[in-house]
Amino acid sequence: MSVTGLFVILVSGILVNNFVLSRFLGICPFLGVSKQVETASGMGMAVTFVMTLASIITYFIQHFILDAFGLGYLQTIAFILVIASLVQFVEMVVQKTSPTLYQALGVFLPLITTNCAVLGLTILNIQSNFNLIETIFNAIAASVGFTLAIVLFAGIREKLEISDVPAVFRGFPIALITASLMAIAFLGFAGLV
Repeated sequence: MSVTGLFVILVSGILVNNFVLSRFLGICPFLGVSKQVETASGMGMAVTFVMTLASIITYFIQHFILDAFGLGYLQTIAFILVIASLVQFVEMVVQKTSPTLYQALGVFLPLITTNCAVLGLTILNIQSNFNLIETIFNAIAASVGFTLAIVLFAGIREKLEISDVPAVFRGFPIALITASLMAIAFLGFAGLV
């Protein structure tokens, strides 16, 4: 894999095939934890850690255990176990290091376990036949794209809270309209790679 190929994976994962705004994976935390930029940034960092480490671990499990012993049908269960373990680790670290962020993330932190973006990424890495380096780059790109989308969305939602929005659109309706406009805007990157 050339440097150009790795750059294409990065640009594709962050902008063109953004997990939230193009593939529509990880919508639950995108909508639930995007009311404040600080909370969204914390969620982005937690998801980045889980996505990157889960991609590396599942790469080795797929190639050295599941494929080697003909256990490919256990892929989803094995990957979910890896993701759940990593989320438990992240939850303990965030609770110890930043109790305020832990309170702000609330139920959404343990729900990273069921975040379809994390499981989708690990399965897409295997289906795309990425080697280990490509898997790491794709995981970083996908998680940076997730963080970019949720932080941008949180910034817009903070501005909307102090804006004069018609009463019928206040709250969740204007958030959904904003998310759809962001998805349309990200479609503009479609021809980039």
